[in-house]
Amino acid sequence: MEYFIKEIEIVGKKFIVESGKLARQSNGSCMIRVGGTVVLVTVVAAKEAKFGVNFVPLTVNYRERTYASGKIPGGFFKREAKPKDGEILISRLIDRSIRPLFPKYWKNDTQISVIVLSHDGQNDSATAAILGASIALYTSDLPFTTPVASVRIGKINGHFVVNPLINDQKFSSLNLILSGAEEALTMVEADAQEISEEEMLQALNLGKDIIKEICLFQNLLPTKAKFQIVEPQCNMLLKADIEVEAIPKAKEAIMIEEKTKRESFWNLFKKDILLRFIEKYPKELPETIETILEDIFFKKARELILTRKIRTDGRNLEEIRSITCETNMLPRVHGSGLFTRGQTQALVTVTLGTPNDMQVVDELQGEYKERFIFHYNFPGFATGEPKGERSVSRREVGHGYLAKRALKAILPNEEDFGYTIRMVSDILESNGSSSMASVCGGSLALFNAGVPVKTSCAGVAMGLVKEGNDYVILTDIMGMEDHIGDMDFKIAGTRKGITALQMDIKISGLTTEIMAQALDQAKRGRFFILDKMDIEIPFPNNNLSNFAPRIAILTIPQNKIGELIGPGGKNIRKIQEENDVKVDINENGKVFISGIKSAGVDSAKEYIKSLVNDIEIGKIYKSKIIKIVAFGAFAEIFPGKEGLIHISQLSNQRVKKIEDLLKEGDEVKVKVIEIDKQGKISLSVKAAN
Repeated sequence: MEYFIKEIEIVGKKFIVESGKLARQSNGSCMIRVGGTVVLVTVVAAKEAKFGVNFVPLTVNYRERTYASGKIPGGFFKREAKPKDGEILISRLIDRSIRPLFPKYWKNDTQISVIVLSHDGQNDSATAAILGASIALYTSDLPFTTPVASVRIGKINGHFVVNPLINDQKFSSLNLILSGAEEALTMVEADAQEISEEEMLQALNLGKDIIKEICLFQNLLPTKAKFQIVEPQCNMLLKADIEVEAIPKAKEAIMIEEKTKRESFWNLFKKDILLRFIEKYPKELPETIETILEDIFFKKARELILTRKIRTDGRNLEEIRSITCETNMLPRVHGSGLFTRGQTQALVTVTLGTPNDMQVVDELQGEYKERFIFHYNFPGFATGEPKGERSVSRREVGHGYLAKRALKAILPNEEDFGYTIRMVSDILESNGSSSMASVCGGSLALFNAGVPVKTSCAGVAMGLVKEGNDYVILTDIMGMEDHIGDMDFKIAGTRKGITALQMDIKISGLTTEIMAQALDQAKRGRFFILDKMDIEIPFPNNNLSNFAPRIAILTIPQNKIGELIGPGGKNIRKIQEENDVKVDINENGKVFISGIKSAGVDSAKEYIKSLVNDIEIGKIYKSKIIKIVAFGAFAEIFPGKEGLIHISQLSNQRVKKIEDLLKEGDEVKVKVIEIDKQGKISLSVKAAN
């Protein structure tokens, strides 16, 4: 492996590329350094092709070592365990960026490993990892000949920012990461604060220009001699023989509207023809015959769309499948929404919790608490398959994160709505774009739960079929159209703008004009879906579920936190026990009070407000007699704050014995008449009446 070290400056930021020094037994390796962030990327491939697969057998593993930011892992074992969701999501970003550029017939098991060796808490490791994966592949002996690059675009104070620092991303209304080759994009992922289609297009074009510059840099790097792939030769006699029967059957199959019937029809035909043609052509592999059949089906489905401008289920290009919406179908959950579009169905629930329910997330750049949790489940029965229960797949993590990004933009601020929100999307049926159904169902569930969201949110998946200069863009693609198409473009948002976007492209030549048309067509589709959702529930419910906890929020001075807690937590325990509530206080003085009953929460809130307020001379308070002595009585105004009512201040009449007027436990109004230099408080009953 030839050693080299190069530098490239990307919009004022220096990236150092080093190869041939580390992991030298791999097919290719690369170390990328930007600021204090360093990632190592290695590529290893099997020597022989994998038999009987019809896809590129690529695995990407992105892992973060905690030592990279000077930390020791938590837990009993003190060792990095299974990949965290953040690591899985970046693994998917890398995979989606490079997979389209592998040769069609590359069938060797290939593994890309990315290790974050150092992290400065500011420079993004994801874009560095994608660049490192491209360079490791491009300079290796694998047949990967088209470099890719990645860039992150933010929008801060109205201006686009390229590769913003992690701290700056908190103030950005756009978080767009895109990857591509010199001439075309391969992957796009974004979340945004209701950004317009025009602004999104501007950001995409800015990113494309920078990506091209980075790819040109990679073209100058030294490379190994490439592994030569021999394209399998097709028996033309066999192909012609199959086509006689298969073409009419494929034309018939693609016009069957219902997914299950279509698949059953085509699978029965394939099974019959396989049995007969294996006997007729004994030297041919079953996989060869099956590949020919699938190619015929693929081409005929694309021809139908391109030439006749109709789809296999009879819809026109912009037509959205039939939609039904339902809310409030589960009596004990805090909010629910059932969204059905064609043969895709998502049941989404909302559970409201207290601040104590927040998820603690430990990343290299630091630990934080997440108040919005979204989980997506895709069981086997959703596609009629008898799959057993298993751990969450990478796909489920990715789809859930996309839906979460879409809905996060419409949530109320924590200051206005202090609940922890957990949403779960259970996919009950799937035939295309279950993640976008999760967005729609999630919006319905939030409305039903009474969460004061800003507006409703919907998503739609767009497709593309392109041959040469002829192309069509499809709205609301189903599963088969995703399979035969050239693009999967998911766009979610409100009537005001885009909140999330994800695009995977299988071809080159995706022009700005095509992207602009897809964005505009998606906007019309999104508005159509929002209209359907508004019929079911146009506004969030005014009240929360009776089963949801009640929460009140107030902010107290930081120097009063100790007084609220009390010695050994005495005051907090008293408030919680007497009002049947839970009280959480953060270091900034924000107090969260939660309980099942509104009355208890309100009572505790008022009590805390009075507790942290300074006692003022001349002000009247409600107090409780806690001790009687010969010369008067001690009254508690707030927990830990008490004063003396001298016997002379009990009444306008002469009092011989205090017990004649008061006993311990009595509640009386008192007026503060004096606070001396030592903080002792003198109270008066007669002055308060």
